[in-house]
Order: sequence, then structure tokens, then C-alpha cells
Amino acid sequence: MTKLVVGPFNRVEGDLEVKLDIADGRVKQAHVNSPLYRGFERILAGKPPADALVYAPRICGICSVSQSVAAAQALAEVQGLVMPPNGELAVNLVHATENVADHLTHFYLFFMPDFAREVYAGEAWHAAARERFAAIKGIAAQDVLPARAQFMHLMGLLAGKWPHTLSIQPGGSTRAVTSGEIARLAAILSSFRRFLERTLFGDRLERIAALSSASELESWAAEKAPESSDFRHFLSLSIPLGLNRLGPSAGRFMSFGAYGSGGTPLFARGVFENGVRALDALAIAEDVSHAWYKAHAGAMPPLTGETLPDADRTDAYSWCKAPRLDGGIAETGALARQLVDGHPLIRDLVARDGGNVHARVVARLVEIALVVIAMEGWVNALQPGERFIAHAKMPESGEGTGLTEAARGSLGHWLKIEKGRIANYQIIAPTTWNFSPRDAEGTPGPLEQALVGAPVRPGETEPVAVQHIVRSFDPCLVCTVH
Repeated sequence: MTKLVVGPFNRVEGDLEVKLDIADGRVKQAHVNSPLYRGFERILAGKPPADALVYAPRICGICSVSQSVAAAQALAEVQGLVMPPNGELAVNLVHATENVADHLTHFYLFFMPDFAREVYAGEAWHAAARERFAAIKGIAAQDVLPARAQFMHLMGLLAGKWPHTLSIQPGGSTRAVTSGEIARLAAILSSFRRFLERTLFGDRLERIAALSSASELESWAAEKAPESSDFRHFLSLSIPLGLNRLGPSAGRFMSFGAYGSGGTPLFARGVFENGVRALDALAIAEDVSHAWYKAHAGAMPPLTGETLPDADRTDAYSWCKAPRLDGGIAETGALARQLVDGHPLIRDLVARDGGNVHARVVARLVEIALVVIAMEGWVNALQPGERFIAHAKMPESGEGTGLTEAARGSLGHWLKIEKGRIANYQIIAPTTWNFSPRDAEGTPGPLEQALVGAPVRPGETEPVAVQHIVRSFDPCLVCTVH
């Protein structure tokens, strides 16, 4: 048995270290460490409730809108506010813009550059992958960055700035848009659709969204050469490399639901585990038995949870808590969202091979198509001249929960107000779920389990299989540590 420490990771948001036990050329067990403590939950204690809308987005610079949405939902529950239709649509558009941009960034700048590594130099496809996807120097970056920048103009029109917009409020959006601005939004989306259909997919968004099985996906990929689109390029590498057998999921997936409109979310809330069942948010609790926080008896529900650092604990190895649903782990992310929502292609991929690196990437790309199509509908549904926001007085006491979906998965904010101040604020981010340490029962988190069995080539100090698995979750470590 040999030990290997992988980290710090490049092309990962935040700090990450993975300790591996290796035998017979494979990972036998893994311990995932989030080594940086930030403590936003402690910062928020004692502040006026509305300050959560200013502080919470600054947890992260790449998913700040998701933090805004969760904070606004928690405050709205306390205030009893319901957004007007325009407010829902505007918030959905701002939120979706960030999430789609995150998916695009992950695929082109975080995940695909690993195929340009020298470890693959002996493969026939390596030269083309290196030319297209090499970090910073690849041709793909020259294509995607201008398209992403133009797409993000949606954020300027709808929210004023990004990151850390203040336009998202408990009652909707502070930024009403005019008829002329709605036309500009539609034009930006039209241009972005052209980029996706020409470069990423090489086909209509509607056809990508309608793919219904693994065999249909394979047939679609075979219609044209791999270099005809970046999705096909990925598919031409993924199956031969066995990414559909790499980084297996434990089998339970969770989604808080996303993009509500008229009481119905675009993506459903629920739990997928041999079928879909309703999510009981009261069954969520956090265990700190292997985290550098003050020990307490048993896992604690977020509303009564604590974030009390204890860096001297000798039985801990991460600043990440261990969230559990009904006492068990749950994977979150685009794969979980589409499984819960019932997308037939994603269901079929998981029925064949379980959750894995291949399925996570495919789900993320299919979701881009689904969300951009929905965004076009939301823009068309905006009604200039109608209200975008509702208002209500903040009570002196109360409790609220904000559950939403960031690009990386399920994000929850739990808020308690006493005497007009925040008495407790707890946050569980998607990567807190996916990169959690062991709990009191010794059960590893989703990534720790997914790494078991990963191959390690002779002489590798940064095993490429480990890189693929870690990046398939698209981690955000600054959110993980609150």
C-alpha cells in the first residue's frame, strides 16, 4: 500500500487536497480535504436580516447569483412574500445565465484540458485534443470566451452587474426591463444559440434536448466526424477511455428543484434512488465528526446547526461538514437534476452504467440546451410595465429556508431571526454534499466513494483518472467551506 497526496488542484475553484491509499495500481480509499476555513455563517450572525443579500453572494465569485437566490428565498419565507410573474421570470433569467455560463466554463476550461495531458500522448486522438482543448492555448478557448462574454451581457441588462448583483430580492427583481431591452435580451440569446449550435453541439438545441437513450446518443454522435462539434469530440474520447465506468456514484441523487415559474419549477424537486420520491428537507442534517468544528452529539439540522471552528481536533481532516439526507449521502449536480426530473437520456445512461464521469458531463451539456430553450421562453413571457417586485415588512422574529439549484447542485440556506437580527444562518453548498468527509458511521462522502477503484498509472503523481473524477463533479471549494 502506498500513499499519495494530490493537490492543490489547478482549474478548481478554491483549495482542495485528496489523500489516496493505492494498491495494485488502483485507489483503495480516499480522504478529501477542503483545507481553507472561511466562516460566512459566523460573519452573518448578529447582522440585520437583509444583510444576507449583501454578504451571502460574496461566498463565491462564480456562483454568487445562486447564493443570492437562496438567501432571497429564505427571507421571502420569513416575510411571506410571493414574487409577481415578471419577478420570477427575471430572477430565473439571471440565475440561468450564471448556471449556463458555469457549465460552459467547466466543459471548455476545466474538464476538457485534461485530455491534452502528455499522459495521453500515445493516443491517436491526442494531437487533435491538444490543439483544441489545451489549457489557455487551445483553439476552443478562443471560441468560447467571446461567446460567453457576449452571453453575460444578459446579466448587465437584468441585474446591473456580475458577480454579487443586488437586484435579486425576496419579492423579485429590482430591475424592471423595457420593451426595447427585452428585444436586446432576445438578440443576445439568439446569438448565443448560434454559437452553441455551431460549435458546442453542431446541431439544433431542440434535437440535443430530445435525445432519449444511450443508443440514440451514440447514433447521433456517429452522424458526423468527432471534430465537427465539441460535444461529439468529447463523446469520441469518453467511451473508448471508459469514462462511463469511472467515478461511480453511490446511487442516491438529490435536487432541490430549479427555476420556478407559476408554482412549477423547470426542474423538479426530489430524490432519485431506484426511482423518484419526494424530498423531505427536514431529513437533512450535518455531521461534524471528521471536520474541524466543535464536536456535538449527533448530526444537527441546519436550523439549529452550529459553525464553531476547532482546528485542534485530531480526529478531523477537513473544513467541510458532512451533510446527510436520512442519514445517508446524496450526490447533487446536473446529473442528479436530470435524473430527478426524468430526462430519458440521462435515466438510460444511469440504468446502463450507473452514475459516472461520462454521465455527469453529458447531463451538464444536455442541461445547457434545455435551459437556453427555456430562457428564450422566459424572455418572451416578460410583460413590460407590469410589476417586477413585491415588498413586505421584515418581522422581528421568524425562520426561513431557501432551497435552490446552483450549477453544481443543491444549495440550501437556513435562517433564524430573533429580535430583528440574524440569530443563526447555515449554508449547505453542492460541493459540501459531494466532497463531504466521513460521518460518525465512517461512511465516506460521494467523491471519496467515487475515487475508489480509480486506476493509477506507474509513476503518476497527479493520476489523470483522479483528475477526471474530481472535475466531473465541477467542485467549488470556496462554497464548500461556507
